[in-house]
Amino acid sequence: MRPAISRRNFLQMSASLLGAGSVGGPLRVRVQAAETPRERTPNKALIVFWTHGGLSQQDTYDMKPDAPAEFRGMYRPIATAVPGVRVTERFPRQARVMDRLSVVRSVNHQNAIHAPSAHWMQTGYFGPTLARNAPQKPSFGSVIARSRGADRSDMPPYVAVPRAEAFGYQGAVYLGAAYNPFEVGADPNARDFRVPNLSLPGNLPIQSVKSRTQLLKEFDTLRRDVDQTGTLEGLNSFKAQALEMVTGERVRAAFDIGKESPRLRDRYGRHLYGQSALLARRLVEAGTSCVTINTGYWDHHDDIEKGLEQHLPPLDAAIAALVEDLDDRGMLDDVAIYCAGEFGRTPLINGHAGRDHWPECFSVLLGGGGLKGGRVVGASEARGGKVAERPVSPGDLLATLYQALGVPLDTHYEDASGRPVSIVGAGKPIQELL
Repeated sequence: MRPAISRRNFLQMSASLLGAGSVGGPLRVRVQAAETPRERTPNKALIVFWTHGGLSQQDTYDMKPDAPAEFRGMYRPIATAVPGVRVTERFPRQARVMDRLSVVRSVNHQNAIHAPSAHWMQTGYFGPTLARNAPQKPSFGSVIARSRGADRSDMPPYVAVPRAEAFGYQGAVYLGAAYNPFEVGADPNARDFRVPNLSLPGNLPIQSVKSRTQLLKEFDTLRRDVDQTGTLEGLNSFKAQALEMVTGERVRAAFDIGKESPRLRDRYGRHLYGQSALLARRLVEAGTSCVTINTGYWDHHDDIEKGLEQHLPPLDAAIAALVEDLDDRGMLDDVAIYCAGEFGRTPLINGHAGRDHWPECFSVLLGGGGLKGGRVVGASEARGGKVAERPVSPGDLLATLYQALGVPLDTHYEDASGRPVSIVGAGKPIQELL
């Protein structure tokens, strides 16, 4: 006998499917995409390492070994696979694959506060202030989700691992909740890792849900109850697809990181960074278009060496293993890699052995996706305080990523007032990388 689905279980499942971090949003993307035919570059994707809080460029990608000790920091530079390009000694594995990566050393904007800067770097627009922190523009991940959707109909187009960034600027805003990231909600390195949003409530067996006719009949019976809370708004044509995503095999298989060999998992590193990067590769291989890995907090005002020792080795392992793995699978030209935060850190080490916020000049890392490797774009002054040549804006970075992914740069979306807004503003692609 087929186990019964209780009214309470069904309502719980419906709410889960349609929540802000659930599968309902990505399904809505696919329905709307199907209704509006669009040209797209197939099988292009983006994997992001977001260094929330601000990565120190002087201790990573823009070393200043000839500066006084209070500027140059505690690490020495090492050679890379690219003659003349050096990075921190804490990045030995990235050094070996630097011919497939590039560094932009002259990124700058004019805000030293976390929230506005995070918004600027993730949307291309300055917006929130301390008095009004609400997001004003959609994130690049949401723009990619809206423009491209997923390459497979049953995959979420935009995923955040393990969760969306704390300031709230990785969402869709006026593009609609459908384009918010699917939040994994758990650490892929955990022994018992599973994705809560792909789990059925309570002890509800999958075979119960797979009886499509009976389930949809119960769905219609409960419509009035659920609609009173607004949960079913906009579901209509894709309610059955939501159930398919939960009960189907492709999404569950993509998130089943345990299927990877222990040896490959060890190469990525048994930590949040490494296993998140491996999961991201599995997701884009299955059809997801953008995965943002939120790596933890880099706001090292005090004892920066202690903080960097926690972050740099796992970041190094994750990025290098991802480059090698994508290359081995013939995917590197189709999957762009991007490592950035909201700003950099002060050239001068402060009285607490830390570095403070610095938007005047900082570095980001890009690679894959058809972007040129082994390049250094721009330069900072001798002590890293200002841009010495080739300034690059947040909008320029996003324009570069969009072009690599085949997102038309003349795309405009209407904001809440109905005004068309450009996805790049004044941003221009970095031609040296294209």
